[in-house]
Amino acid sequence: MSIFLDAASGKDTQRAPIWIMRQAGRYLSEYNAVKERYGFWEMCRNPEVAAQITLLPVQRFPLDAAILFSDIMTPLADMGVEIEFAPGPVITRPVRTLADVRSLRVPGPEGTAPFVAAAVRAVREQCAVPLIGFAGAPLTLATYLVDSGAAADGHAGFRVWLHAEPEAARLLLDRLTEVTIDYLRMQIAAGVQAVQLFDTWAGAHDPAVYAEFGLPHARRVLAALADLAVPRVYFAVGAHHLFDRIAELPAEVVGVDWRTPLSVARRALPGRTLQGNLDPAVLVSRPEAVADRARAVLREGLGGPHIFNLGHGIRPDTPVGHVQRLVEAVHAFDRHSEAEKKVPV
Repeated sequence: MSIFLDAASGKDTQRAPIWIMRQAGRYLSEYNAVKERYGFWEMCRNPEVAAQITLLPVQRFPLDAAILFSDIMTPLADMGVEIEFAPGPVITRPVRTLADVRSLRVPGPEGTAPFVAAAVRAVREQCAVPLIGFAGAPLTLATYLVDSGAAADGHAGFRVWLHAEPEAARLLLDRLTEVTIDYLRMQIAAGVQAVQLFDTWAGAHDPAVYAEFGLPHARRVLAALADLAVPRVYFAVGAHHLFDRIAELPAEVVGVDWRTPLSVARRALPGRTLQGNLDPAVLVSRPEAVADRARAVLREGLGGPHIFNLGHGIRPDTPVGHVQRLVEAVHAFDRHSEAEKKVPV
């Protein structure tokens, strides 16, 4: 078993494994060279190109896991949703009414982005480290479907819609839950060795709303994967106020963004592997700050299993050399020795 899978399965490893959200992205010149030949949606839907991009960062850096190059919006196209990227996802016809929701298809496991399974198989043939698959959580997918392009105000329009159209909201979330289960099970069958459920907009909601519209659907998705015996990661942004609810989810790993110290998350989420949580802005700063802040995060992560990552996706303006420095700093940090130093004699 790899060090990443060890940590994801609950082992308190001697060093923290590291992978980086959006690690196959615009900060890499190799990625930009591919991007000159293909549009973003083309890259996601072409299995050979998606596999090539997935492998770029693990070919350049000694990362401990790869994550499939794709987008959380990918399975929605087979529901009948028209999506453009400019550069973020824009829904051509937002979902607003009960009739809109009823018009969405649930294509089933064979009809949900089959090209993704082909990309997974292609990566597994060439990749020496574990491959992570992923999907968007139903609450976050619904946010984009209803309130496309309105991130600047925290998707207030979606929050209004949840209360104004609760019947449509529940049906939409149910359908997205079914599709997400099919999509992740398909990825696992194709060969991914762990999965991450991204709930980017969960933190925009208060605990009561999250408990009604977010938690039950994330729980259903994660529970539906239990028989497949792969580690499940749940990551919600800006969600420290939801930790007591998130603790109810059947996920082996919980991602933590940079706003919450890992030691605080450790107390709120006992028995879980924590993932995170360097501020992505640090990687754009002074080279010396990269290693210093990485070690600070690693010390915060002591006391239980930890997978090192950023607290959100890597920024496009990140210098490549800073990523190499980060990986070296994480690999050099002996967690067991550092933990012994903290134990009073």
